[in-house]
Amino acid sequence: MRRAGLGEGYAGGGYNVYEEENDNLTEGLREKVTALKSLSIDIGTEVKYHNKVLDEMDSGFESTGGLLGATMGRLKHLSRGNQTKVLCYMMLFALFVFFVLYWIIKLR
Repeated sequence: MRRAGLGEGYAGGGYNVYEEENDNLTEGLREKVTALKSLSIDIGTEVKYHNKVLDEMDSGFESTGGLLGATMGRLKHLSRGNQTKVLCYMMLFALFVFFVLYWIIKLR
């Protein structure tokens, strides 16, 4: 029967310590990778949501641009017309606004 020397038992025990430490580090790395994967999935979901919101805003701005373009076209058409007629309408509108404001102030 052969007896294990001090060096042989220590070497075998040292190997187990390193193996256990390696397993602990591997488990810690696995947890970090899982957390990182979860975070990246959440970021991807958030990016998709924000892209959808931006697309909706883009279509809203396009429709507003169309509306402004039509309004500008009407203003150009109005400015090409008879200037005295436009000036008369603006004066009548201003008088109407002043009359309404005067009437509201008097009622108080």
